[in-house]
Amino acid sequence: MRITRTGGGRGRRAAAVTTTVLTASALLLTGCSSDDSDSSDSNGNITLKLADFGQFGYKEAKLFDEYHKLHPNITVKEETSTKEEDYYPKLLQQLNAGSGLGDVTGIEVGRTKEVVTTQADKFVDLSKTINVADWVDWKEKQVTTDDGKVIGAGTDIGPMSLCYRRDLFEKAGLPTDREDVTKAVAGGWEDYIKLGEKFKKKAPDKTYFMDSASAMYNAVVSSSPEQYYSSDGKPIYKDSASVKKGWNLAVEATDKGLSQGLAQFDDPWTAALRKGSIATVACPAWMAGQISVNSGDDFKGKWDIARAPGDAAANWGGSFLAVPKAGKHVKEAQELVKWLTAPEQQAKVFKAIGVFPSNTKAYDLPDVKNAKLPYFNNAPIGEIYAEEAKVIPAAVLGPKDGVIKDTISRQINNMAQRGTKPDKAWSDAVDTIDKAIG
Repeated sequence: MRITRTGGGRGRRAAAVTTTVLTASALLLTGCSSDDSDSSDSNGNITLKLADFGQFGYKEAKLFDEYHKLHPNITVKEETSTKEEDYYPKLLQQLNAGSGLGDVTGIEVGRTKEVVTTQADKFVDLSKTINVADWVDWKEKQVTTDDGKVIGAGTDIGPMSLCYRRDLFEKAGLPTDREDVTKAVAGGWEDYIKLGEKFKKKAPDKTYFMDSASAMYNAVVSSSPEQYYSSDGKPIYKDSASVKKGWNLAVEATDKGLSQGLAQFDDPWTAALRKGSIATVACPAWMAGQISVNSGDDFKGKWDIARAPGDAAANWGGSFLAVPKAGKHVKEAQELVKWLTAPEQQAKVFKAIGVFPSNTKAYDLPDVKNAKLPYFNNAPIGEIYAEEAKVIPAAVLGPKDGVIKDTISRQINNMAQRGTKPDKAWSDAVDTIDKAIG
């Protein structure tokens, strides 16, 4: 499970979706580890090692079994790290050593700029293997070098929505229909806070409008092309308009007592979902799985999904599959990446665990186009996320995006949890970030 993901803050568990009648089952992560045995034999049978982190959904969608049927001489073994922040340093060590690497490796979006800038020569150029035009246009640009090499194939993206508890909204006298909720926050995250103030006036005892002001902050920043770095690679987080807006809104939400002040994916956060104390969550596509798993059967049908506040589309999260040049089976690994990221396979993963495809040709396939999420009152997530994905702006990425985002988020949480004053929280964030980025 992607409990913490640098550069995306992403925690992933599975949320089953449907195009007809669907159970509300949620799948938990099961990781596989590979051994150090020879990856080929004298009969031409080979084993491809796919190293990744959290939950990419391939095992849950039974894609490795399907690939073996199509290629009887190839077995795919997945080696999964629970946390991305443990996985990435190990990947860098393996790249520098030129050994121990998977034939295919996962890369988190928050790492792409650093990998493209410092490690691109150690990965195969996939520009002739995949058709980059099939992806949302900003996705493959994130892993394209200045000289046109493409070092990764996009897996999923995180188009934004708003997950909310219908029953808590009703008790607080707020609209419950998803279209009405969308209208209530149509003016942007400022309207979201106004809605929170209305909620607070009649909120059920021991409930909070939002789980985390830091999550709202990330959603705000994710809707802007310019976030932490300028297009010429300079860190601008201190003067970034999106950072200022997100920070000010987070301070306002905290001051008004709208946030429970929880760090997403930590134990108190999962406990709050289980107890039912959270009314809304800023909801990139992959978040629905976290909510359904941690809230449990007691809240099935009580959650719903509306469109994100405002008219600025946002993306939060996403990953890639890459092929290291030092892998044992480079040719076969490229074919596996091409197949796993094709629209048909991305649609199957979406159906299995609810993460949204980055390959646009998947959007018209029935498993995506007609998808509904029973746990969330049959919200038409295929429609909601596809429309959002098509208009998400291309964001400027920097080498330390993840460090900056995580540091600021931590200080926002400190304002709620420890009572840290906004000026002190910002000063602490700046000191930490400047030391990290040099």
